[in-house]
Amino acid sequence: MSIEVRPVRDGDFFAWLDVYAQYAEFYDTQLTDQKALVLWSWLTAPEHEENGYVAVDGDRIVGLAHVREFARPLEGDRGLFVDDLFVIEEERGKGVGGQLLQQARSLAEERGLGVVQWITAHDNETAQKLYDAVANRTQWVTYEIDLASAPTTAGRA
Repeated sequence: MSIEVRPVRDGDFFAWLDVYAQYAEFYDTQLTDQKALVLWSWLTAPEHEENGYVAVDGDRIVGLAHVREFARPLEGDRGLFVDDLFVIEEERGKGVGGQLLQQARSLAEERGLGVVQWITAHDNETAQKLYDAVANRTQWVTYEIDLASAPTTAGRA
């Protein structure tokens, strides 16, 4: 297996979509055509902040990573956030995830960024073995307000 990690291309849509749909299924998330098309439009628009990379074995996409820059006010610099990282099941444990993370690291280094960060599910132990080998686990706990379904609770702490 010879893996090439490269930016997404216009002709990658259907193969990328197949892998991205597996990613959504892995996290038990509904991926609609509209969501997929919005993300694809971001990934293929040079002016958009979201960048997409695919791991390719021959002509087959076996993994993906979506990344974007973010500001780090306390550090006075910028970082790179890995929004999505996924390797198809039959290719896991073969170094593909590490190559995708190395691409993110290389991109951050090229841009002079201060850090590469990402999150994962607390029970994704397989991925965490890789992540623990290439990065430092932080002490931060993640919260989110789902504006589509959460009632306003400001001031009720």
